[in-house]
Amino acid sequence: MSDVAIAARDARAERLAAARLHDPHAFLGPHREGGRALVRVYDPRARAAWVETAEGWRAAPPAGVAGLFALEAEVRAPYRVRFEREGALCERFDPYCFAPQISDYDLYLFNAGRLTQAWRTLGAHATTVAGVAGTRFAVWAPNAERVSVVGDFNGWDGRVHPMSVRGSSGVWELFLPGVGPGALYKFEIRNRESGALLLKADPYARAAELRPGTASRVAPPAAHVWSDGEWLAQRARWDWLRAPVAILEVHAGSWRRDARGWRALGDALIPYALELGFTHLELMPVAEHPLDESWGYQTTGYFAPSARWGSADELREFVDRCHRAGLGVLLDWVPGHFPTDDWALAHFDGTALYEHEDPRLARHPDWGTHTFNFGRNEVRAFLLSSAHYWLDQFHFDGLRVDAVASMLYLDYSRRPGEWLPNRYGGRENLEAIDFLRELNVLVHAEFPGAVTIAEESTAWPMVSRPAYAGGLGFSMKWNMGWMHDTLEYFRHDPVYRRYHHDRLTFGQLYAYTENFVLPFSHDEVVHGKGSLLGKMPGDCWQQFANLRLLFAWQMTTPGKKLNFMGNEFGHGPEWDAVRGLDWSLAEIEWHRGVRLCFRDLQRLYASEPALHELDFDPQGFAWIDCHDSDNSVLSFVRRAQSGACLVVVLNFTPVPRTGYRIGVPRAGLWRERLNTDSAYYGGSNIGNGGALLAEPAPYMGQPATLALTLPPLAALILAPA
Repeated sequence: MSDVAIAARDARAERLAAARLHDPHAFLGPHREGGRALVRVYDPRARAAWVETAEGWRAAPPAGVAGLFALEAEVRAPYRVRFEREGALCERFDPYCFAPQISDYDLYLFNAGRLTQAWRTLGAHATTVAGVAGTRFAVWAPNAERVSVVGDFNGWDGRVHPMSVRGSSGVWELFLPGVGPGALYKFEIRNRESGALLLKADPYARAAELRPGTASRVAPPAAHVWSDGEWLAQRARWDWLRAPVAILEVHAGSWRRDARGWRALGDALIPYALELGFTHLELMPVAEHPLDESWGYQTTGYFAPSARWGSADELREFVDRCHRAGLGVLLDWVPGHFPTDDWALAHFDGTALYEHEDPRLARHPDWGTHTFNFGRNEVRAFLLSSAHYWLDQFHFDGLRVDAVASMLYLDYSRRPGEWLPNRYGGRENLEAIDFLRELNVLVHAEFPGAVTIAEESTAWPMVSRPAYAGGLGFSMKWNMGWMHDTLEYFRHDPVYRRYHHDRLTFGQLYAYTENFVLPFSHDEVVHGKGSLLGKMPGDCWQQFANLRLLFAWQMTTPGKKLNFMGNEFGHGPEWDAVRGLDWSLAEIEWHRGVRLCFRDLQRLYASEPALHELDFDPQGFAWIDCHDSDNSVLSFVRRAQSGACLVVVLNFTPVPRTGYRIGVPRAGLWRERLNTDSAYYGGSNIGNGGALLAEPAPYMGQPATLALTLPPLAALILAPA
C-alpha cells in the first residue's frame, strides 16, 4: 500500500475518532485496498473485536485509534462483529456492510422540492435489508460536518454510529441492524463551520416520546386494516359545493375528561356528533407538540400523531370508525410556523435550514416562532409530504390550514423596518403563495373529494378559486369578517342594535366572492374572550334566547358551518384545555334547550336543500327586508336549485311583535318549520300556532303577504305547505 494511501487511511481514522468523518461507509466495513480484502470495524468503547469471516470468527487487531480494528479477510455480507466492552461481549451485524438504500432519483426529487412523499425516504423506517431486520435512518442536514444516530441502543453516544452523506444532496443515511420499532433515537449533528454539537429530534419521525421527553421513536409498520372503501368512493363523487357541511371543532384532550384516547373518544364522540347533525369533525392539531397550552399549534412532529392520545393505528381506527358511521374527519394543519425549541427544527444543522436566516423573515412576532422558508425546495418537499402523509396514511377528508394570512404577507404583524419586501418591492410572500397553490393542486389531484379550508382573515382575493385561474386553490375559506361582525352585533344590548343593523347586512355584499365557512371556533372562546353564551347581553333568559337566535342566524346564512365543542349546549365558562368542558351544564334545562335547538337547526340545514345547495351562489339568497333597523328585524328567502324555498325571519329584540307583515314568494299555507322561542327549547312559546295563511297581495316585491307574530329574540323558519 502506498504512503499516500496510508496517510489517507490514517487521516480518516483520526477523523473517525474525533467524530468528524462524513463518509464512514468509504472507510468502515469491507473494502479492497492494494489488492487485499480488508474489514474495518469500530466501537469507541471496545477493547477487542472479532469479525465473522468466510472461515469463521477471527480476531481483528487494533488499527491505530481507540476502538478501531482492521482485519485482512474475505467476508460475505451481511456479517456479524463482536466487541468486548469492560469484559462483556456484545454481538451485532456490522452497519457498514449494508450499502445505502435511498435512490439517487429520490434524492434528486427531494432537492428539487418534488418528492411529495418524502416521509417514505427520510426519517426512520423499520425494514429488512439482505435478510436482516433493522431500521434505516435518513435525515437532511446539508451544513453538517458529521451526523450520527444516537439512541437507547448505543448509549446515546454520537461516536458509535456515524451516518454517511449522500453526495451533495445534504441527506445522511445509515441502516442499523437490530434496531426495531419502539426504539428511542435522535440525531447528533456537528456543524461544519462552528463545530458545535446539536442533539435533534427527527423532523420526519412518525412517532415520538411522550412529553416531557423529546426523543423520536421508531414507528412500527401500520397494522390497521381499513374498512372505509365505500366512504372514500362516495367522497370522490361528493359535490361538497352543494352539500351540507356542518363541522364540530374538537380538541381531543379536553372534549371529555373521561374520553381521552382515540378509542374512548370514538365511543363517545361519534354518536354524539351524529345525533346533533354534524357532518364532519375537525380535529385541532394532533401532530406531536411539546407544550399542552399550545393546543398543537406549535408543532414539532409534522409526521407524528401525538403520543398523548394513543398510537398511530388507534388514530387510524378512530378515522375509520367515523367514516363507517358516515362522519367526515378534517385535520387542523400548521404549515406557517414552528417553535424555537433547540431540540427540534430550529437551526436544525446549526444554520437556518427550515427557517429564514434574516430575522425580518424568520421570526413570527405574534407567537415567538419561526416561519418556514417556503422558497427552499427541501422545505416545500417537507411540508407537502406532511400534508400527503396525513391524507394518505390516516384517510383524513381534508385539511384546515392554520394562519394562512400570516403566510401571505411579509409584513404581517410587523412594523415598518421589521420586514423585508419581495423582489418586486411588495409585501406579498411570493414563495408562500406558490407553496399554497402547489399544496392545493396536490391535495385535489391525489385525494378526490378531500377539501382544503383556509383560515384567512384578510381581503386577499380568490383564496377559494382554482390555482389555474389565478386563485390560491383552497376549497373554502373561513369568513372571519362575518364572524366578527356577527359577534360584535350580538354583544350590543338590543336597545342599541338598531344602530348596528349593517353589521348583519354588510356580509351579503361579499358573500359569494369566496366559498365561505361561517366559523364560531375555539379562537372566540379563549384568552379572555369568554364563551359564546357569555358574550350575549341581558339577563339569563335573554342570554339563552340570544344564543339560540345566534345559531339560527348562522344556520340560515349562506355558507358552510363550523362550531367549537361546547357551543352546541351553551357552555358557560371560557374554554380551558386543562379543565375541559363542564358537562354537568349540558343537563341543566336552559342548556339542554340550546342543545335541542342547535340539533334541530342542523338537522333542518342538512335536510332542506334550500339551506345548503346554493350556499356559494347568489341565486340561493334574497332579502325580503333588510332595512327594518328600527325594529331590528331581518327577513330573507333561501332557495334550492329546484326553486323550493324557505323564509327566515329574525327578531333581534326582546319585544314580541304582532301583525308584522312581510312579503313571501307565494300565497297559501305556510308552516313554521322551526321557532327558536319554542318552550321545547326554553323559550316563551310565542309564535303562530304552527301554520298561517299568506294573502295573494303583492308586498315588498313578493307576490304574497304574511302577517306574523314575531317571538322575542327569536327566529322563525317558514316553509310553504
